[in-house]
Amino acid sequence: MKKIILSIIASICAIALNAQDNPVTWNWSINDDGDGTKTLVFDATVDEGFHLYDLGPYEGGPTPTSFTFTTEGDVELIGSVGYGTEPVRANDDIFGMEIGSFTGTARFIQKFRHQGNAGINVTIEWMCCNDVSCIPPTDEEFTIDLSSTPVTDTAADNESAATPKNTGHLWSLILEAILWGIAALLTPCVFPMIPMTVSYFIKGSGDKLSGKIHAMTYGLFIILLYTVPIALIILITRVVGGAAVTADIFNWLSTHWLPNIIFFLVFMVFAASFFGAFEIVLPSSMVNGSDSKSDRKSLAGIFFMALTLVLVSFSCTGPIVGTVLIKSTEGEFWTPMITMLAFSVAFALPFTLFALFPSFLQKLPKSGGWLNSVKVVLGFIEIALGLKFLSTADQTYQWGILDRETYLAIWIVCFSMLGFYLLGKLRFKNDSPVEHISVIRLALSIAVFSFVVYMIPGMWGAPLKAISGYLPPMQTQDFVLEKYAVPQNAAAVAEPEGTVKYGDGGLKLPHGLTGFFDLDEAEAYAEKIGKPLFIDFTGLGCMNCREMEARVLSDPQILQTLREDYVVVAVFGDDKKTQVSQEEWVVTESGKTLKTLGKINSYRMLKEFGVNAQPYYILKGKGKLLAPPRSYDLDVEAFRRFLRDGLEAYKADGK
Repeated sequence: MKKIILSIIASICAIALNAQDNPVTWNWSINDDGDGTKTLVFDATVDEGFHLYDLGPYEGGPTPTSFTFTTEGDVELIGSVGYGTEPVRANDDIFGMEIGSFTGTARFIQKFRHQGNAGINVTIEWMCCNDVSCIPPTDEEFTIDLSSTPVTDTAADNESAATPKNTGHLWSLILEAILWGIAALLTPCVFPMIPMTVSYFIKGSGDKLSGKIHAMTYGLFIILLYTVPIALIILITRVVGGAAVTADIFNWLSTHWLPNIIFFLVFMVFAASFFGAFEIVLPSSMVNGSDSKSDRKSLAGIFFMALTLVLVSFSCTGPIVGTVLIKSTEGEFWTPMITMLAFSVAFALPFTLFALFPSFLQKLPKSGGWLNSVKVVLGFIEIALGLKFLSTADQTYQWGILDRETYLAIWIVCFSMLGFYLLGKLRFKNDSPVEHISVIRLALSIAVFSFVVYMIPGMWGAPLKAISGYLPPMQTQDFVLEKYAVPQNAAAVAEPEGTVKYGDGGLKLPHGLTGFFDLDEAEAYAEKIGKPLFIDFTGLGCMNCREMEARVLSDPQILQTLREDYVVVAVFGDDKKTQVSQEEWVVTESGKTLKTLGKINSYRMLKEFGVNAQPYYILKGKGKLLAPPRSYDLDVEAFRRFLRDGLEAYKADGK
C-alpha cells in the first residue's frame, strides 16, 4: 500500500511538472549601472527544439515578444526594451519576411531609475514555435518591489520574488474555503466523528507518539482525498489538451445551462435533506467496504478510515465542496486546487489537533439538537447559493425567468425565515423544542435580520455593492428609483448612430451606457469619430463582472470618462442565444465551426489578446493597446488612472 501511495504522489508531481507545457520560462534580475540608473534584466530559457520570436514588430507575421510596464511610485523608464543577446535573423518562407528569433536562451533589458519605495508591474507576452507547430501566445505577470529586491551585477534568479497581480481575490477565495471547511465540521455527519476517530488513534496504538503520528497521517489522507481528484482532473486536461482545454471545461461548467441547472437541482435536493425531508446516504456497500478495511492497524487501514469519513460525511459536505469549486472556476489554473486544499486543511486540522492535545476533547460540546440546527441553517444557505446557478443559466441564455427583483425577493424571504428559525419561531422535523434562545442565536438572528434590511432597498434599485457579484445585473431590474437612474443630462458624445449590431436582443451595457456589442463595428465607429476604444470582455453569468460593474464602473468619474471620452463595446464571452449570420461564422484551426456570438467572442479574445478570463478591460486606439489591460480589481482609483493613461496615450499618439 505504501508503494502504491508513493507512486500516486510521484505521478501527481510528474503531471504537475508536465502541466507547465509552455517551453519558455522567465527569470528576472536587477543590475546597478553605477551612474544612477539600473537595468532590469529578463532571461528566457527556451526548451530544445523551440525558438522564441524577438521584439518585432511583424505586420502579418508571428506574434513578437512584448513587454508592458506599469510603474508605482517614483519610477522613470529610460528608453524602450532592448536586447541583452542579439536574435538570429533569417528569411521565413511561411510568413514571407525576415524574422528574428532565439534558441536556447534570450535576454531582454530595460533601463530605469527610481527613488524611494517604488515598484514595476511587468506583463510579458510571447510566442514560440518548433518545426511542427506553434504554442499560442502566452503571457506572464511579475510584480517587482524595487525597495526590497537585491541589486546585483549578474542575472540572479529572482523568479520566486515575483508575485502575481490581483492576489487579493485569491486570498478572499481561500478565506471563504477555510470558512466552509470549518462549517462542514459542525454538521451532524462530521462533528460526532471527531472524538470517536481521535480516541481510536490514541487508544488503538501501542504508545501515544504512534497514535499522534497515525492521527496526523489520517489528517493528511483526508486532505489528499479532497484535493487530489480535482487536481488530477485539472492537470490531466492541461496535459492532454493544454490550457485552452482546461479553460473551456471551466467555462462550460460556469456558463452552460446543463451543469448550472444540475447544480441548482442538487442544491435544492440537499437543502430539502438538511430540512429533514429525507436522508441522503451513499450505498451501504461502498461505505461498509471502506469501513471494513479501516480496521487494519497499518497505513492502508488509516487511508481507508479517512476514506470512510469522506464517504459518510458526503451528505453534509457534498454541496459545500460544490460551492467551493464552482466559486473558484472563474479563477486561474491553480485556483480550484488551492481553494480545495484550503477547504480540506480546515476540515482535517481539528482531527490532528485533538489527537495532539486529547484534553481538548473534554471541552467539546456534546452532540445534540444544536447540530440539527446547524444543518437547517446550512439548508437555508444552500437555497440562497443554489439560486445563483439558476440565475447564471437564465442570464447566459436570456430566458428572462429570474430578474433582479425576483432573485432579491427570494433571498429576502429565505433569510427572513432563517432569522425566525434562529429565534425559535420555526421548527423542522428533527428539531428539539426551543424554550429559550442563547446569546449566540440572538446575535446570529440580529445579523441575519440586518442583512435582510440591507437587501430591501435593492427592490427599488439600490446597488447593494456588498453582494453585487451574486445578483443578476442591474439591467434586469424593472423598476429603479430616479436617484439610481442615469442622469438625463449625462453626456453621450460617443452614442452610436442608429441601431447597433446585436443591440435588439437581451444584451445591454451597465449603468445606461451606450455602445456596441460587436468589436469590428465598435472599432470602425471609434476610428470614424476619433476616440479610443474601451473593450469590456464580460459575461452574462460572470459574478466578478457584476461586482466590477457595481463597485467600480458605477463610480461617477469613471462613468463620465466612458461616456465622454471613449467608445464602449461589451464583448460577451458566454452568450449562448445570439446567433450570427452564416457569413460571420468562424472556423477554428482545428476545423470547428463557431456559430454563436459568445463562442466567437471568446475565440477572438483568446486569439487577438491572449485572454479567456472575465472580466477583462482593454483600451485600444489607432490599432494598438493604449495601456496595460486590467482584470478583476476593485481599486476604483487605479481604474480611473487606467482610463486617464489610455486617453493620454491616445492623444499623445496623435501629435
